[in-house]
Parts: sequence; C-alpha cells; structure tokens
Amino acid sequence: MDWSEQDVACMRAALAEAAAASDDGEVPVGAVVVAGGAIIASAHNRTIVDADPAGHAELLALRSAAAAVGNHRLVGATLYVTLEPCVMCVGAIAQARIARVVFGAYDAKAGALGSVEDLAESRALNHRFEVNGGLLADESGELLKAFFAERR
Repeated sequence: MDWSEQDVACMRAALAEAAAASDDGEVPVGAVVVAGGAIIASAHNRTIVDADPAGHAELLALRSAAAAVGNHRLVGATLYVTLEPCVMCVGAIAQARIARVVFGAYDAKAGALGSVEDLAESRALNHRFEVNGGLLADESGELLKAFFAERR
C-alpha cells in the first residue's frame, strides 16, 4: 500500500505514545484518533498504571476523542494504532463508528483484524470500516520485542 505523509506522521505520533507506555512499564502500544485532518486524541496502554483491564490504548484514545467532540460517534475518523487491535478494541471501534483503522504490527496471538480473527468482516458487527495494516510495522514490532526481551 502507498501510505500518505499524514498516515506516516500519525503513526509516528502513535509510536511516541507507545514509547511512553514502555516508560511507564506498560506493553508499548500507542494510538491516535484523527478527524478533520488533525489529531484529536492520543493515548497509550494504561492497564497496569490504572489497574484497568480495559485500559488499552485504543479504548483510551476513543474515549478521549469522544469527549473532545462531545459525541460517542466518531463518524469519519481514523484510528492509528501501533499493534493490531484485539477483540475488545474492535468492538469499541465499531461502536464509535470509526471509518478507518491503520495499524502497525500484526498480532499473531490476539489480532482481531486479520491475524487471528477478522472482525471487520463479521456479521456480528453492525458497522463496517476500512482496515490497513503494516504501517511502520518493523518499528512497532521492535518496540514490543525490546519491551518483552527486557522482562525475560
């Protein structure tokens, strides 16, 4: 796929969030939400810091974006995330009515947008969105590898 300059810049912003997660001792995943050509929200994993099993970067970014626009629907927005979203996050993406998801590294263990499951094509979800994976996948993957290598 030919990535736009905006795609690359937004994924770099998500990577900066992922690095912040790692600094906090969290699995390094970062996310940003873009609407109207601008980043309206960004977040990183906070499951440990907040003692919140739902503290995934995607969910936190979606919550922040919804608060920023004053609506739980983020119609037309794009979510950039450094790791392929899990089942829980894909459900929230559909509920938020995100138009497009761009992710970095594929997740062979829990990825729900093509690796383990492909919920973007599931009849169980009443919203369809575009999925583009692999943007800056090597950089995203290296952050994850380094994080887990440090813990072994």
